[in-house]
Amino acid sequence: MEEKTVQNDATASESTVHFWAPPDLPGLAFDPLLHRLLHEEPVARVRLPNGEGHAWLATRYDDVRFVSVDPRFSRQAVMGRSVTRLAPHFIPLPGAVGFADPPDHTRMRRVVASAFTARSMRRLHEHAQGVMDGLLDRMERKGGPLDLVAHLNRPFPLAMVCALTGVPDEDQSKMAHWSDTIISAGRGREASEQAKAEMAAYFHDLLALRRTEPREDLAGVLAGAVEDGTLDVDEAVGLAVLIQIGGAHAVRNNSANMVYALLTKPAHLARLRAEPQLLPQAVEELLRYIPHRNAVGLSRIALEDVEVGGVLIPEGDPVYVSYLTANRDPQVFADPEQLDFDRTHNPHVAFGHGPHYCPGATLARMESEILLRSLWDRFPELKLAVPEDELVWERGALIRGPKELPVTW
Repeated sequence: MEEKTVQNDATASESTVHFWAPPDLPGLAFDPLLHRLLHEEPVARVRLPNGEGHAWLATRYDDVRFVSVDPRFSRQAVMGRSVTRLAPHFIPLPGAVGFADPPDHTRMRRVVASAFTARSMRRLHEHAQGVMDGLLDRMERKGGPLDLVAHLNRPFPLAMVCALTGVPDEDQSKMAHWSDTIISAGRGREASEQAKAEMAAYFHDLLALRRTEPREDLAGVLAGAVEDGTLDVDEAVGLAVLIQIGGAHAVRNNSANMVYALLTKPAHLARLRAEPQLLPQAVEELLRYIPHRNAVGLSRIALEDVEVGGVLIPEGDPVYVSYLTANRDPQVFADPEQLDFDRTHNPHVAFGHGPHYCPGATLARMESEILLRSLWDRFPELKLAVPEDELVWERGALIRGPKELPVTW
């Protein structure tokens, strides 16, 4: 009877393929198709604007976690296939950790973890506060109104990830240009691939320099791993590129989303101002609540027939998971559509789950807390400088956020 139910569910799902061209949504609006699938068809078939064929999409929390950890779903098997996807190109370089399975994935992640030690995090925390204070000083000298994205949300995480990877200050603008081009779905495949090649060449040279001039940064760690044979050069470069892009772009947009959320929810902001010790818990809830990306990330390939949520995924089919919908699953989160700073049990998956959990999660949390605390400590009267409906949001982007955030105080 169980087998028949699975087969019937699978047949029902196969009757519909949802074409999914995610709209450029304003603010923190949730994708309507994602919302509908979570509640009505939690394992569905979708076709995205690029690539070929269809893919399965898992939206419920338990199904998302299951697919994220089960070894029968392979990232490595995606390589060489034109899987349906949002972007016209794959973001990671071929052979990068994002496309790796254990044991290669485990080997590469172990190297990266050695760059995120407690000692390095303490060093980065001290650096972060200094960078933040300098940016706020410049804001104060300039005076409002000004664009907070340009003056704070963009330069702060860029400076931090460059400090982590070992990119000198004078090369930050190049990194910003390459990252913006690579992460955009709207600039075209050719421009994105060129930017990716240029960034890879840069890190190839930086790693070569670290072999003769060692330093305690990610480039130094990766160069040492190449030297001792743990990584080959392409793997090391791929890791550097992926961390550089993610560390600059994701935190930039998500921190801007957090500021926007607080500026447009005065009761939440007042609560946080009155209870500053609540900040870490508030950041976790903001991470859960904010729909920080468009569509989905990288897919996996089913290496054999696997049942997910009562639906049979055939061998060879691509599968996506939505961490956004998992974070809104009412079976896990009470009143998931509400931003609730009293939410103490918050097992969100904003940084992913399983082997591909974001290695920079600790750094991202630290940056968000420093930014939110320092910004309102310096400018307690901070407010939007334009009506909310006049804000401009990123278009054709993989990671969502305000293009500009005009503020005054």
